Amino acid sequence: MSTKLNKHNVNLMISAVKKTQYPNTAMPEIALAGRSNVGKSSMINKVLNRKSLARVSGTPGKTVTINFYNVDNQLMLVDLPGYGYAARSKKEVESWGAMIDGYLTSRPQLCQVVQLVDSRHKPSAEDVAMQEWIKECCAYSVVFATKSDKLSKKQLEENLEMIAETLDLRDGDILIPFSVKDNESVENFWEYVEGCVLDDEGETE
Repeated sequence: MSTKLNKHNVNLMISAVKKTQYPNTAMPEIALAGRSNVGKSSMINKVLNRKSLARVSGTPGKTVTINFYNVDNQLMLVDLPGYGYAARSKKEVESWGAMIDGYLTSRPQLCQVVQLVDSRHKPSAEDVAMQEWIKECCAYSVVFATKSDKLSKKQLEENLEMIAETLDLRDGDILIPFSVKDNESVENFWEYVEGCVLDDEGETE
């Protein structure tokens, strides 16, 4: 991967529900995981500078597929179905859980799972469970606290401490506030992503 991504060269490659539909590509993948309505679709649109590449819905739990976004033929951003939406049937929830687990445990291209949590609230039991999985499978944890513009600076500082404590983040883990209204958030996202992928490939900037 080159040291510079063309974020304008992006497309939704495929929406998959099973392994046989995953794209046959070798590029590194970074998966985004979070509760329904945490703002994943809005975040994807913001960091990729598109208004509606990822569909933003007022109905939590709308995304029921694993969406693979090809960025400049060098990186894949993978949007996993949102978890923790109680209004869905038990059968649907189990199906989505199996879909997510199937991707996370069988995709060699996966280099990091990035967790999204709502900066305004204490992480849920489902958030904690996802974080425990990340700790088991990734060398370190990466968490973006979304909707940070909704809080004052003092509130955000306090909530970030609460999030770090609830998720039991360790030295070396990464916790970054994110707002779709803040271009610095986009820069922070790409600084992390490009650094992560480059590090994994043994390159330096």
